[in-house]
Amino acid sequence: MRRPVVRFRLHSAAAAGLASVSLALLCMPALAQGIYTCTDAKGRRLTSDRPIIECLDREQRVMNRDGSTRSVLPPSLTAEERAELEAKERRRAQERMAHQEAVRRDRLLLTRYPSDAEHRAAREAALDDVRQSIKNSERRIAELEKERTPLQAEAEFYKGKTLPAKLKQSMEFVDVAVDAHKTLIQNQQSELQRINLIFDQELERLRRLWAGAAPGSVPASPDEKVAPRSR
Repeated sequence: MRRPVVRFRLHSAAAAGLASVSLALLCMPALAQGIYTCTDAKGRRLTSDRPIIECLDREQRVMNRDGSTRSVLPPSLTAEERAELEAKERRRAQERMAHQEAVRRDRLLLTRYPSDAEHRAAREAALDDVRQSIKNSERRIAELEKERTPLQAEAEFYKGKTLPAKLKQSMEFVDVAVDAHKTLIQNQQSELQRINLIFDQELERLRRLWAGAAPGSVPASPDEKVAPRSR
């Protein structure tokens, strides 16, 4: 006698339809207390008392209690449909994680900056670190220029002649050091602009949160970054 074959095949192009079918399968009671068994895409042998979602794209056997095959459940989703459903589930998981991270970040901002005063103070502290670095470089350049003066005076005695190696080396050292500090100042001035931009973006978000926007509900700008913290 031929064993009966349960035919259950879906034809759906919409991802919402696929999700509904998957939920329906999970909620189906066992067929007369049958045991479902299959081997999934990873080669794992799975058993359940209801249709197995990991095997929707492949054959599932419905077994009797004594181990004999009662029927066969054909694939409910094609491989392409299964891949589409899994991709959608991954996107949803990523969106949930991104939202959870946004909520965590906004709550942290509100804890750190309960008002504009705290945020303004943090901005100034971050800027002060960079301003101090610029002042240090400017001070060092002034010292190097003082060191250059006697070296240039000494070099006047050797016009048209080869400078002594030690004098030449000392003058070159001053030139290189001055150039290095000028480059550092330029970089630090760019850093001041970057810090202000970051705090401006953060302040825009905070103003909406202070006004009552729910954490995680304020969209981030594409170039939004995290403000540096003062030491």
